[in-house]
Amino acid sequence: MTTRRRKFWGWGWEDEGLDRAEQERLAALLAARFDLGELRVGEPPRLEEIELRAPRVRIPASLERFCTADPHERLSHSYGKSFRDLVRAWRRQYDNPVDVVALPRTEEELEAVLAWCHDHTLAAIPYGGGSSVVGGVEPPRESHCSACVSIDLRRLDRVLQVDRTSRAAYIQAGVYGPALEEQLKPYGLTLRHFPQSFEFSTLGGWIATRSGGHYATLYTHIDEFVEALRVLTPKGWVETRRLPASGAGPSPERLWIGSEGTLGIITAAWMRLQDRPRFRAAVSVRFPDFFRGAEAVRAIAQAGLYPSNLRLLDPAEALTAGAGDGSSAVLVLAFESADHPLDPWMARALECCRDYGGVYDEGAWRTREDSGAGREGAAGAWRQAFLRGPYLRDALVGMGMISETFETAVTWDRFEKLHAAVLETVGRALRELCGAGQISCRFTHVYPDGPAPYYTIIAPGRGGDLLSLWDAIKAAASETVLANGGTITHHHAVGRDHRPWYDRERPLGFAQVLAAAKKALDPRNILNPGVLIDA
Repeated sequence: MTTRRRKFWGWGWEDEGLDRAEQERLAALLAARFDLGELRVGEPPRLEEIELRAPRVRIPASLERFCTADPHERLSHSYGKSFRDLVRAWRRQYDNPVDVVALPRTEEELEAVLAWCHDHTLAAIPYGGGSSVVGGVEPPRESHCSACVSIDLRRLDRVLQVDRTSRAAYIQAGVYGPALEEQLKPYGLTLRHFPQSFEFSTLGGWIATRSGGHYATLYTHIDEFVEALRVLTPKGWVETRRLPASGAGPSPERLWIGSEGTLGIITAAWMRLQDRPRFRAAVSVRFPDFFRGAEAVRAIAQAGLYPSNLRLLDPAEALTAGAGDGSSAVLVLAFESADHPLDPWMARALECCRDYGGVYDEGAWRTREDSGAGREGAAGAWRQAFLRGPYLRDALVGMGMISETFETAVTWDRFEKLHAAVLETVGRALRELCGAGQISCRFTHVYPDGPAPYYTIIAPGRGGDLLSLWDAIKAAASETVLANGGTITHHHAVGRDHRPWYDRERPLGFAQVLAAAKKALDPRNILNPGVLIDA
């Protein structure tokens, strides 16, 4: 019996992804789309092709049971899943790998490995599921640390306690999304937090990066579900009190939600749960243009209806996802509930859509008591494209294409200006640097005071240095977002890639408080050094 293994160089399992025929068809489509002549499909790296530096530190005998220098583990933990990571992996460029991977089975073993890192000034990087797209899990290139240990909690993967009365559970941080939901299912409960990385990301990673999940409104981030945390720091354990709410000073949980592994290692959390939904209603609405659709989305968001899905795709995004023909913007609209039918909520939302020129198929949206609603038609096509996206990007990088995303959030009064500036600035960068390119947009999450636009770029590398091209395009997009009132990231986290813009976005006083917290909890600056804050 063979053990299924994840790719060390890309997304997902080794036996999943686009097959050769699919890649060839995609290459032909892109070559025609961008007038590239022949576009060749590349061969992904193999383990034996990588020249891997010897570990710079010896694993102590007391830690050998749960620490390893296995080449596949080291390579898998040296990069996340950003475009920049994929390019370097395809180049077989692993010149700064992690030295050791720690896989503790208990909190006592985690204590031992963190003490080792602290005593010997080794960088300790919490790995989560390794799905970071912002350089959040790779070793620092310039550091006071003599070596790097990647800390992977995948063996701490159990739901330890369920409080059915309060609808909450105490869950170990290393559990992956599918395993978490499977353990909650017998209780009729769900966390209902489904980021795109759901299959390959962990509860601890979601909390540490303030992950955005399934809900497009109301419960948009993991923050809303965290009831209490248990965290190990170099200075000892911190455990917050389990409460439904409190007004007793600043919330202690908030210090670690979004801390990206720099202030401690989250080992377990009490999480607020929900009853599994029974009722669903979903429909796709077409709009003559993106801005008319945005007006309808704003009306729905401000009506207090709180749909579970309120994702607006511009015409190019809808075409790419197979949710439209490229002539209209498409709104994927859905409601769900464990308690009641949804027709009144959907009827009012569709009334808002009609006010702004939205059209849809009558009768397609009635409440259904099954799991199929939202998985058919344009909504189903978008969902499949969404889940397949990371595998598609692997293939694009192998063809020498640039495939990147960036996302933000902005208030409604500034959205149109920001959107126009992004299209103009990034579009110009694609033409000047790549000769051509496509930029599309969708809303991933929506609030009464503003949307979270998510932009997707695809452009030919045309034989250039993909990383230099990426740097220039990334800088153009980031500068434009910040200059027009947006945040540098709504849900992708900061990592190393966003640090220059995050440093400018956050208030100076808050930066000083964060640095003080870092010094108090991690005096030797071993926890993910260089991410989020400098010591």
